[in-house]
Amino acid sequence: MTSKRTSTDWPRRGHASSLEPESVRAYLLENPEFLSDNPDLLAQLQPAPVHNGKNVLDMGQIVARRLGDEVSRLRDQHEELLAVGRANQAAQNQVHGAALAMMAARNFEHLIHIVTRDLAQALDVDTVTLCVEAAGDGPVRAPPNAPMGGVYVLPAGHIDALLGPVSPALLAAVASGDRQVFGPSAGLVRSQALIRLAPSKGSPPGLLALGSRDGGKFHSGQGTELLQFLCRLLERLFRTWLDLPS
Repeated sequence: MTSKRTSTDWPRRGHASSLEPESVRAYLLENPEFLSDNPDLLAQLQPAPVHNGKNVLDMGQIVARRLGDEVSRLRDQHEELLAVGRANQAAQNQVHGAALAMMAARNFEHLIHIVTRDLAQALDVDTVTLCVEAAGDGPVRAPPNAPMGGVYVLPAGHIDALLGPVSPALLAAVASGDRQVFGPSAGLVRSQALIRLAPSKGSPPGLLALGSRDGGKFHSGQGTELLQFLCRLLERLFRTWLDLPS
């Protein structure tokens, strides 16, 4: 962080070492906000000890040191908040781009292609798949009118087993992805985001699965609002293209 000067009237007497203490004192008296505008200087202050006796604490130095530590802590906290804000903005932009791409689908098959082929790049992940549970205990068959690439049919109850019976999403680091969910890409998955899909009351449960080779891409502490927004849009598009009831 670059310090800023409060006034342009700083004594100009050549090199800083030639400044006289009286000049510095006069400048600070005329510009009392200088140190508050330049808090990084507080950590550099070295006040002379008031007491030189053995085992006597110099409270002035203790306070100055704590103030310097507090300034450093607040600066680190500020930088962390800025980094989180930038990451959230980037994630929002990615989801908005993915949403626009899905809305541009020409038909249902094109929508599936966009989700399972194009969203990986838009969301900066390595694989995106769609899953749907088989109805009842019957044989597992491909969903009608959908290309098989990136679309997987799961045994009945498998989504509840993955997410829990009520959880809308699961974000976690994993040693490897579920092959039933990610297919041949399961081996490269080190973190995953699984979001429940429920396009219609009469349709079987579904799942949007995002996988990344970056083990820190998804974790349990992340919010899921943006991904759930994407899934709610996908549900609406499914209802539109397949003429499903709400």
